[in-house]
Amino acid sequence: MRYSFFILLIFLCASCKEKHEESQVITELPYFNSADFTPEWGKGTHKIPKFSFINQNGDRVTNATYKDKIYIADFFFTSCPGICPKLTKNMRTLQDTYKNDDDIMLLSHTVMPWKDSVPVLKDYGQRHEVDIGKWHLVTGDKTALYRIARQGYFADKDVVKLQTEDDFIHTENFVLVDKQGHIRGVYNGTLPIDIERLKRHITILKTKG
Repeated sequence: MRYSFFILLIFLCASCKEKHEESQVITELPYFNSADFTPEWGKGTHKIPKFSFINQNGDRVTNATYKDKIYIADFFFTSCPGICPKLTKNMRTLQDTYKNDDDIMLLSHTVMPWKDSVPVLKDYGQRHEVDIGKWHLVTGDKTALYRIARQGYFADKDVVKLQTEDDFIHTENFVLVDKQGHIRGVYNGTLPIDIERLKRHITILKTKG
């Protein structure tokens, strides 16, 4: 009798867990309109501002480059010994996953433009097998890069603690941007589990927008 009760208890717990997991399945993505990344449903009010940078081939990259594209953005620098190799590795994974999907692109901004010149980015891209048709590594004016990081992608979570806007940006965030330029997801770019979550959200975005 006691054994049967134990089996029944396990069954009920498993059933409850399954229902809970089903209730957590995401079928629609929110919008992120502020730096605190509070999810908002219904309509996006924040868009990535206009930008103009130079990629690893010396070509200009602007919002028009990503018009009608879903893209993932991040911030890095080529000499970073810490999180950047993981970010690059996971961006490369995304590149390979969506290599035949013209709707998906990638955008990596250097936060050390005074060192990451076009030739440096080109060499970095070649070493990491970056596909120029899919993934742009961009450099440019430091002020413009830092402004779009903080005001556009809300990428620097510690900005409110900083003494000056010139302080160095270092973030592990991958930011998912929809075809209209709205932020639809934020992920830890160093964690494989978050990369898988990002992929699921891309599928939702492609299906429902």
